[in-house]
Amino acid sequence: MNQTVAFKRKNIDLPTETLKKLSIVAAAQGKSLKAYIENTLIKTAESINIHISENPSPSNDEWFDDTENIQSIKRGIEDIKAGKKKEYTIDELKDLLNI
Repeated sequence: MNQTVAFKRKNIDLPTETLKKLSIVAAAQGKSLKAYIENTLIKTAESINIHISENPSPSNDEWFDDTENIQSIKRGIEDIKAGKKKEYTIDELKDLLNI
């Protein structure tokens, strides 16, 4: 299976002492400093598990973790945008409820 991997070149700045230490480790493994740093960063990135929560609640309310609840909110927003529903202010709701 032939797989194409996209690469992006970036320059990074490291302290001289750090480069010296990494050069010694790389040489001990028979690698160039560049190859050693690249391989180390690639392995580190592959081990990272990134999960971005869609929970918009500042208090991390579990109600927002339920995908059905989020879908209901999104449908409501789309309905309002499409003119299918009406937004009410607190005062309008109080008037409707005779509060």
